[in-house]
Amino acid sequence: MMNALERRSTFALSSIFALRMLGLFMIIPVFAVEGTSYQYATPALIGFAVGVYGLSQAILQIPFSLWADRFSRKPLIIFGLLLFALGGAVAAMSHTIYGVIIGRAIAGAGAVSAVVMALLADVTREEQRTKAMAIMGMSIGLSFVVAFSIGPWLTGLLGISGLFWVTTVMGLLAIFMLLLVPKTTRHHQKHNFDQGYLKQLKSVLKMADLNRLHFSVFSLHLLLTAMFIYVPSQLIEYGQIPLAKHGFVYLPLLLIGVLFAFPSIIVAEKYRKMRGIFLTAITGVILGLLVLVFGFTSKYILLLGLGLFFVAFNVMEALLPSWLSKAAPIQSKATAMGVNASAQFLGAFCGGTLGGQLLTLHQTAIGWSILLLIAVVWLVISFGLKQPRYLSSLVLTLPPEQDTNVLTQHILAVKGVEEVVVMAQQNVAYVKLDKRVLTDDGRQYLTQLFGKDLAI
Repeated sequence: MMNALERRSTFALSSIFALRMLGLFMIIPVFAVEGTSYQYATPALIGFAVGVYGLSQAILQIPFSLWADRFSRKPLIIFGLLLFALGGAVAAMSHTIYGVIIGRAIAGAGAVSAVVMALLADVTREEQRTKAMAIMGMSIGLSFVVAFSIGPWLTGLLGISGLFWVTTVMGLLAIFMLLLVPKTTRHHQKHNFDQGYLKQLKSVLKMADLNRLHFSVFSLHLLLTAMFIYVPSQLIEYGQIPLAKHGFVYLPLLLIGVLFAFPSIIVAEKYRKMRGIFLTAITGVILGLLVLVFGFTSKYILLLGLGLFFVAFNVMEALLPSWLSKAAPIQSKATAMGVNASAQFLGAFCGGTLGGQLLTLHQTAIGWSILLLIAVVWLVISFGLKQPRYLSSLVLTLPPEQDTNVLTQHILAVKGVEEVVVMAQQNVAYVKLDKRVLTDDGRQYLTQLFGKDLAI
């Protein structure tokens, strides 16, 4: 059961993620059609405008995350959200497709997704981590539901420039949510900060399972972005559904996906079946695309294929952050999440660019087949994943009038303890440990430090 601090922090950080993603996602289902109104617009440039935020995100996620492992995470998040808001304003005031591309690139430069995830990992216990990360994943899924439902409606009401102004407002609102998150101080068993940024990054890039997770998030968001450049025109042509009503298509499909995601997360965590659920979700993506290859000309087959994709997508969005938080090295947690976020947004960039190119093919079955092939390669690569390890957490009240730094050094000296996160204002510390490594002597020593029996 989450405690009050975890609930408040999870709500705030998930809201930051959702508000930011809401601003980004509202553009996706309408821009392939509405983007043609901009001067100099072509299908390729429209796809590039949708995906370019992913390119700047991909480039800057890793620098932001390297800094976040060494410095306070909150100021970095604020700076990134200000860039996001500025980019929305630039796009809103633009009259050419090139201006929109510049605005989207600036918005993407606020590359703090990994920093937000790392901060959430700091303020939640290991036993509640999957739940917290699942809630964050669900917030992304919910932002899809809302964005794809109201995006077409808001475009009709405010125009495409008004939609960009809404993204600016979303970014500014997200800054205020950060006030609900407690200030944290992190203490680690291992310190790699003296080896330089490049060695720190290389140590993360050498981990095979992390690289498989990075490829997974790249593939997922490539397919998602390409699909929403590619599918609106098909809903209009084959489904006879006007753009303004596309939200009524996406809403029920995404809600069904969210309903499937919750039990999947419970099974994955409670029964430690994360790998099996993960591979099943990729198979669901493949089945959805296979249906679209052969049935896109039928309105209801087209909707069936989209539904299968959305179910699998929501499960994956919930699983990936949780698995990554378990697999990432504690002392380089933000760095690993930064590489993952870079892969995610690079996938969005490639998906936007690919989707624009698919529009020029005028061979719909070939387009869906290309996306299907990418999903099959993803499944093959993911078979090498191993089940993640599971740590435990203790929530401890700090003893009065004791030097926190000295206390944390004593705790970290215990074999099996990997990290201590201190929230001094709340007088609380989270001790993250591996019960399989912790010895009886270690348990007794921790009991002596805190003057009471600990449930380990």
